[in-house]
Amino acid sequence: MKTIVFAGGCFWGVEAYFNLLDGVTFTKVGYANGNVVSPTYEQVCTSTTGHYEAVYVEYDDMIIGLDKLLGAYWEIVEPTVKDRQGPDIGSQYGTGIFYTNEDDKKIIEQSKTSEQEKYDSPIVTVIEPLKNFFNAEQYHQKYLDKNPNGYCHIPLNKYKD
Repeated sequence: MKTIVFAGGCFWGVEAYFNLLDGVTFTKVGYANGNVVSPTYEQVCTSTTGHYEAVYVEYDDMIIGLDKLLGAYWEIVEPTVKDRQGPDIGSQYGTGIFYTNEDDKKIIEQSKTSEQEKYDSPIVTVIEPLKNFFNAEQYHQKYLDKNPNGYCHIPLNKYKD
């Protein structure tokens, strides 16, 4: 199994989306690459901790490769918008790809370069190694499974095959 962490706005919808992909074996939501140890949701929402709302994704690269995961990621984010996705505003809602394997960096950078061709504005998605990841509170885990009518900034048609 391999791992990667994606930030793409509110983590509820991002997690639900990646859980639908064949080859994704496990996800959890949390707070990535900030400067506070074990932050709470309330702290992260102040935009002062440096954390991104993020989704830790474990996947079987024999079923789904990193390139396919990245393609899926680019489908659900607005990568040229800083500190915002949909109606969610704040640094915690910025876009980011945090890798756990240095060998993945080149693939991610190539993916970003290809994606940039679709935009006039520069992509502001952060690409960096995963420095830290703190699990979000239990009520955030698989939130949309527990709350099917819950808020999601990702258009529902993105969930269809």
